[in-house]
Amino acid sequence: MNGGAAMNGGAALNSGAGVNSGAAVNGPVGVAIVGCGTVSHQYLPTLAGYPDDVRVVVCADLDTGRAATVAKKYGVPLATDVPTAITHPDVELVVNLTVPAAHDAVAADAIAAGRHVYNEKPLSLDRASGARMLGAAAAAGVRVGGAPDTFLAPGLANALRAVNDGTIGTPQSALLIMQSPGPESWHHSPEFLYQHGAGPLFDIGPYYLTALTAAFGPAARVVALGRQAFAERTIGSGPHAGTTFPVEVPTHVTALIEFTNGMIATLVMSFDSPLGRTGLLEITGTAATLALPDPNRHRDHGRILRRGDTGWTELPVAPGDEDPHVARGLGVAEMARAIRAGVPHAASGTRALHVLDLMLSIAESADRGEYVTVASTFDPVTG
Repeated sequence: MNGGAAMNGGAALNSGAGVNSGAAVNGPVGVAIVGCGTVSHQYLPTLAGYPDDVRVVVCADLDTGRAATVAKKYGVPLATDVPTAITHPDVELVVNLTVPAAHDAVAADAIAAGRHVYNEKPLSLDRASGARMLGAAAAAGVRVGGAPDTFLAPGLANALRAVNDGTIGTPQSALLIMQSPGPESWHHSPEFLYQHGAGPLFDIGPYYLTALTAAFGPAARVVALGRQAFAERTIGSGPHAGTTFPVEVPTHVTALIEFTNGMIATLVMSFDSPLGRTGLLEITGTAATLALPDPNRHRDHGRILRRGDTGWTELPVAPGDEDPHVARGLGVAEMARAIRAGVPHAASGTRALHVLDLMLSIAESADRGEYVTVASTFDPVTG
């Protein structure tokens, strides 16, 4: 499961510092699920598959009735309000599955209570609050982790090894494409996906850019263009079908990314295309081109086209691929294992903050029409 090199989480590495003194230092890490919406139904089955690493102690939500429903469905012992869950004496790690606008506040409360925190993507909505979160965690001696965690899945981790071990020669460039007509045809409440802080770049981009930075390390600068095909969109299904709503963000973004090691990438993220095309992440080296698995999925495998070949070859089955529990939430289990071992965790806060910084830099470049420097970094060697 620990397929990639562990990233420095930007916090103290001792498993007990800053955590409630009654917490166990051995055995599974006690977890609170905060936010019992749709994504919780993806995390909880995954976490149940790793009982040696994590034990979900409590579910919490602003709607305590919803928390009770989710807790009952997945056999979680307790459902309660958010403050009670965060301060529960058996909780060491808060899994923050709230809406993005609430990530900062929930994480701040968890850190103040001496708990580690793992945020769903994005880590935060802006650089300053993300940096404050990591700084507070470092001061408290606790860790911050962040989704997405697909780069830890066996298939993607196996493909990333092919980038780093010379299989494709010297890596040169990458191409990342996600195109669709947009989610409003099937999503019953798609408005938030077209508001500030969303759009194809911020909704889907984290999966692709996390995988890309796992391959190439930190980005140095970007230049981008963006446009908007429609000023309004129409909901196509559900109880609000036929309702129109305004579009606030670019719905097609094209970017060139230069990395600190000199490699380059071309990124296309679009909700404007009648042609649906997802999961395209290709890395070209001097000896071969590598097609990575869809970075928004945990179960796909990579392919390689070597110089002189006429067709693609499937990469061999990756170690750990037989694990039936690999899915969203894998990063939480990996983080819990790292806490107990006293080593850095891979889905780190510094990695998540760099991806956020990269997306914000792309958006700013598209708005200003100029190169933007990506100021943040993370350590691709220890991370």
